[in-house]
Amino acid sequence: MAKSKIVFFCRNCGAEAPKWLGKCPSCGQWNTFVEEVIRTKSTADHHRDPGKTAIPEKLAEISPVEEIRLDTGIGEFNRVLGGGLVQGSVVLLGGEPGIGKSTLALQIALNLTREKVLYVSGEESNRQIKIRAERMGLSSDSCFFLGETSLDAIFNHIAGIRPFLIIIDSVQTLQDESIDSSPGSISQVRECAVKLLKYAKESSVPVILIGHITKDGTLAGPKVLEHIVDTVLLFEGDHHYMYRILRSAKNRFGTTAELGIFEMQQTGLREVTNPSEILINKNNEGLSGVAIGATIDGMRPFLIEVQALVSTAAYGMPQRIATGYDVRRLNMLLAVLEKRAGFKLATRDVFLNIAGGIKISDPGLDLAVIVAVLSSSFDRPINKNICMSAEVGLSGEIRTVSRIEQRIREASKLGFKTILISSGFENKLAPSEKGTKIIPVAKVEDALKYLFAANK
Repeated sequence: MAKSKIVFFCRNCGAEAPKWLGKCPSCGQWNTFVEEVIRTKSTADHHRDPGKTAIPEKLAEISPVEEIRLDTGIGEFNRVLGGGLVQGSVVLLGGEPGIGKSTLALQIALNLTREKVLYVSGEESNRQIKIRAERMGLSSDSCFFLGETSLDAIFNHIAGIRPFLIIIDSVQTLQDESIDSSPGSISQVRECAVKLLKYAKESSVPVILIGHITKDGTLAGPKVLEHIVDTVLLFEGDHHYMYRILRSAKNRFGTTAELGIFEMQQTGLREVTNPSEILINKNNEGLSGVAIGATIDGMRPFLIEVQALVSTAAYGMPQRIATGYDVRRLNMLLAVLEKRAGFKLATRDVFLNIAGGIKISDPGLDLAVIVAVLSSSFDRPINKNICMSAEVGLSGEIRTVSRIEQRIREASKLGFKTILISSGFENKLAPSEKGTKIIPVAKVEDALKYLFAANK
C-alpha cells in the first residue's frame, strides 16, 4: 500500500527536511525550501534486479577498457564533449528558452542515420517536430519520435525499440508514477534523472537530457541534478545576435575548457569552425575606436573586435556602459589610464562593445580595451594589421597572459602582421612563433606611443 508524507526540499542543493526552514543547513541559502507531498510504494525499487550485485575489485584487477565514443555528426558538439558521446553517459543540456536546445538535439538525432534514436518530447507534438525537421531539410528513417511524459511508458517503448541513443526534451516534463507530485518538482526531477542514469549505465546507451534555465541563469530543479549526470552543457547566446556558444560546466569524460560556436540560421544551427573570421569586420580601416584583441575562451583562441565610443558627458554624471565585457573591469582600466598615463576621462561618457554579442572575461583583452577607448577619444584609427594580447595591471604595467603561442598563431593565420604582447615573453617564444612581428611592451605608455606613432 502506498504511503504519503509531506517533506520540504531545498531548491539549491536538494536537502530534505521534515519542516520548513528559513535557511538551508546544507548550503546556507535562504528561502529555498519548498513543500512537496510524496507518496511512495511500499515495495523496493522494482527496476532493480535482485540477482545483480556489485563485487568489490582491486584497482589492478579492473580491466582497462577504452571509452567508445559516438560521433554525433556535429563537430562542435563532439569537441565540447571531448570527442563524442561516451556509451552509457548522461548529458544534461541547459539553456534559456528559445536559444536552440531542441534544435541542436533534433539535428543530432537526425544526423545519426545508421543508428536507432529515440527522441522523447514532452513539450512538442510529433507534428511540430516534423515541421521543424522539414525546415532544416533533415530526415532519417532510424529516428523514432515519442510524445510522452510518463517514465514507465517511456521505458516500455525503450524496451521495444532498443535505441542506440535517447534524447529527453525535457527532464522537467517527466513524471514517475511512484511519486505523487507534479512534473518539474524537485522529487520528480531527481527520481527520473536517477532512473535514467541507472538505465544508461546498465545498458551502455547514452542519454541526452534537455533542462530548463531559471531567471537567474541556473539550471532548474535541484542542484543534485548536476551531480547525478556525467556532463553538463550550457547553451548560451543573445537573442538579438545569431551566434550561440556551447560550454561545458562539468565533464567526467573530458575537459571543461572547450567550447563550441554555432550560428543560428533559418535551416538550423551551423557550425562555426573559424569564429575569428566572422567576429572581425574586414572593412574597419579608417574607423576610430576599434581595436583587435587575441583572446582565449577555454582552450580555443580567436580574435575579437573591441569597439569603443568616447563622447562628452551630456549630463552631470558620466556614463560607463559595457556590452559583453565586465563594466567593473572597464572602470578599473579607465582609472589606470587617468592615474598612470595621464589621460583625463572623468568627464567623458565611455561606451564599450564586444562585437558579435560574445561575452569575454579574458584579462588578455585589457590592452585592446584601453587602445580602443583612446582611439575613440583622439579620433585616430589603429592600423588594421595590428592586434594585441596583454593584461594591464593597476600600476600601468603590461602583464603576461596564458598560452600566448596559440594567440600569436591565430593572429598569423588571419594575416595580422604585428601583435603587441608583454615584454615578459620577449625571449621565451619558440622560433616557430616568430613569423608575425612581435612588439614587446612593458608599460601602457610604451604601447600607446608605438600604436599612435605608427598612424601619423
